[in-house]
Formats: sequence, structure tokens, C-alpha cells
Amino acid sequence: MESSDASISIIIPTLNEVTHIGKLLDYLLKNSNSRYIRELLVVDGGSQDGTILEAEASGARVVRSMPGRALQMNKGAQEASGEVLYFLHADTYPPPGFEVAILEAVTHGCEAGCFRMQFDSKSRLLKFFSWFTRFNYPLCRGGDQSLFITDDCFLKSNGFNETYHIYEDNEFTTRLYKITCFVVLADKVTTSARRYRQKSTLALQFHFTVMHLKNFLGVGPEALYQYYCRYIAI
Repeated sequence: MESSDASISIIIPTLNEVTHIGKLLDYLLKNSNSRYIRELLVVDGGSQDGTILEAEASGARVVRSMPGRALQMNKGAQEASGEVLYFLHADTYPPPGFEVAILEAVTHGCEAGCFRMQFDSKSRLLKFFSWFTRFNYPLCRGGDQSLFITDDCFLKSNGFNETYHIYEDNEFTTRLYKITCFVVLADKVTTSARRYRQKSTLALQFHFTVMHLKNFLGVGPEALYQYYCRYIAI
């Protein structure tokens, strides 16, 4: 695939993200070349706070879905018309020129990948945690890093596993490592540390680590979700 021939569909799952979605969409329009962006798709899971109106006012096409990020992202992929799908959280900002970096990676044979990550925080602890996102191992992956994948590879992978109400990004990328070339691009996305600001950083990271361990030991999606609701959900 030649980068000049490809285009990107940006897919953003939302649920009550009125505070963030307009800012993100404005940023994406100002920091990318529209030549390579086929569409901005906001896949909303039933927001009640004005997210949909804000997204439409900011130039996105809104797709309505049942709630659940795996469901929403699969729905976005079904609706997308670009050759490359780019899944992005509403509070994560990719580096300027992200679309060129993605398409260059695809041109060089990498069907899927992500960026390194940094938090919008001066916390040394969070800087330490984000440092590990440079390593190209499934354990170092997370949805906040964003994910790009060719539409062909997405179909081959069968998409996100909709039985996962949480941890769907990690489950998906683990499968991708087994079927294709996965690359970690050197530039960094900047993601919100809002969850860490609302909870203890050490405690929250401990619970994320426990979830990784539970998944490694074969714990199923429902048990992971129950643990998330008990210890992590806000």
C-alpha cells in the first residue's frame, strides 16, 4: 500500500465526553493533513451530556452504538471507509503529523501499531510508568497509546472481542502480535492523567498490574470487569 493512496478513518468511542471531545476534534483538524484523513467518526454509546452535539459541531460524523468500547469500536470499523483505522480515546492527543507517521509505517509493511505514551502530568511516577511504552511487547500495551490497523488486518483479526467490557484493547493487541507485524512508533501521544488525579497513583497502578496478572493466568472477561468495577471504576 502506497501512503499517497491510503487514507485514515479516525474512530473515537465516547460516553459522556462533552468536556473533551470538542477539544480533541479541533486539535486533530489543526495538527493533521486533511489529504490523508478520510473521516472523523465518533461512536457514541448513549451520552446524556451533549457529547453528540459537540462532536457534530466540531465536524465529526456521529455513529450511535450500544455502550461498551469493544462494541463501539467494532461499529466504527464497520462504518469506516478508510484503508487504515485509527482508534483513539477522547482524552488522548496524538503527536502532530501522526497521520504521516502511521501511513509510513503501513507502507513499510506494518499492518498494526501504536505510539509511545506520556501523561499530561509532571508526576515522576507516571513518567516512569509511561517510559515502558517504548518496548514492543504485549504487556506494555494499552488503549491510551492509540491503535492503528489496516482494514484488511482488522477483518483478519475478527476485531475487538465484545465479551470484554474492560481490557478489550489489551486482549486485542495481544492477538495482533500473533498474526502481524506490530510496531511502536517513536513519537508520543499525550493522554489525560485524570483517573490518577482522582485516585492514588500507586494504588491505581497496582490494580492495573493485578488485572494484567489475572489475564495472564487465564481469568475471563467477566471476572476482570468485576475487579475493575470494584477497585478502579470511578
